[in-house]
Amino acid sequence: MAKSIYVGNLPWSATEEDVRKAFSNFGEVKSVKLVEDRETGRPRGFGFVEMDDQSALAAIEALDGTDFGGRNLKVNEARPRTERAPRW
Repeated sequence: MAKSIYVGNLPWSATEEDVRKAFSNFGEVKSVKLVEDRETGRPRGFGFVEMDDQSALAAIEALDGTDFGGRNLKVNEARPRTERAPRW
């Protein structure tokens, strides 16, 4: 089964390919999604990586707190998205 991993504190210059390379050292990366600001299209500094359970756990263990492009990554299991109230 696939596990979604939250990856935070990414440098603005990070690409999906950069993130894929870093995580592929721990197993097959099923998908990478970097989040962008809806209005500007600029990176928001976080994203999600999907991997199988064992690979995901190994990647979280190894990469959390490590330097990536001059910033220390925050890597943990993604939590389900909660519903937010509409913004008026």
